[in-house]
Amino acid sequence: MKESYYCNPAIRCFLFILFSVSGSVHGRHDHGQLMVPCFFIFGASSFDNGNNNALPTLAKANYPPYGIDFPAGPTGRFSNGRSIVDIISEFLGFDDYIPSFASTVGGENILKGVNYASGGSGIRAETGQHAGARISMDGQLRNHQITVLSLINRLGQNESAAKEYLNKCIYAAGLGTNDYVSNYFLPSLYPTSRIYTPEQYALVLAQQYSRQLKTLYTNYGARKVALFGLAQLGCAPSVVASKGATNGSACVDYINDAVQIFNNRLKELVDELNRNLTDAKFIYVNVYEIASEATSYPSFRVIDAPCCPVASNNTLILCTINQTPCPNRDEYLYWDALHLSEATNMFIANRSYNAQSPTHTCPIDISDLAKL
Repeated sequence: MKESYYCNPAIRCFLFILFSVSGSVHGRHDHGQLMVPCFFIFGASSFDNGNNNALPTLAKANYPPYGIDFPAGPTGRFSNGRSIVDIISEFLGFDDYIPSFASTVGGENILKGVNYASGGSGIRAETGQHAGARISMDGQLRNHQITVLSLINRLGQNESAAKEYLNKCIYAAGLGTNDYVSNYFLPSLYPTSRIYTPEQYALVLAQQYSRQLKTLYTNYGARKVALFGLAQLGCAPSVVASKGATNGSACVDYINDAVQIFNNRLKELVDELNRNLTDAKFIYVNVYEIASEATSYPSFRVIDAPCCPVASNNTLILCTINQTPCPNRDEYLYWDALHLSEATNMFIANRSYNAQSPTHTCPIDISDLAKL
């Protein structure tokens, strides 16, 4: 990638203005036109669309009231409706949602992409293990290898054709949340907070993530990659209920501070990968800022409570099975005690795809990444 593609603030602002003048940033989704041939998704529960359904784990969402606003009902998505990547796939022009890896094993069409995301998973292998089975980022990369080998087979054992095809795809990666809420900030179950300061932990996570993303680039032909940063985890109802808000704040400030250290590392990682990897086009999606803006948006009237009933005074995360959720779901920031509502997912997806500020994404947004 050219050296101008950095998350450096001044250059980012210039690029934002440049693409705005050309008409590609504000208010345009290319519905009906397929922007890229395929979309591959790596992540945790916010992106999971069913990979955990058959796993022995507490981290699954294939029961009511999950999916109450999704046409197919409860599918394993951790929301009332579509996820961020579901909505982005619509913006990219796909007629159907990207299938889960679990559903593609056995031969379903993989040419348009695969979703590998697994609830409870993290960058680190041990993250989330207290809740049961999950597929870490390393495991998701192994699953992607299976997909790539199948793709090569479908293309007549032509590896160069497969690499050329994979070069054109968009890749979304959204991991790290559980490395904090289901690892670092669970000191009774995980030792990481006793081993690392928040600064050290963010660095260790970013270094491991970097190795994983370089594997995606080097071994599997990924070139256009959107890295999704972490949201305000310290404001999630489950976190506030279990940790207690700090210093009169509505949130757990020390958790948000740790998250922002990691997010800053991700921005640095985007610059490093773009500088050092030939033809790499990595971008950073500032979920923290976008979701923060949503809290002051008039349509979101409830920003500190889950829409669905959650057991134990919100200290647990997931909706209670078969309980009736709130009727005004579009007014809630959170669906359960950690995961966002479809309305919030739409808010984030819109600004990820068509940035409305130079700080929403860097160095460019997903719509412009698709055009490169």
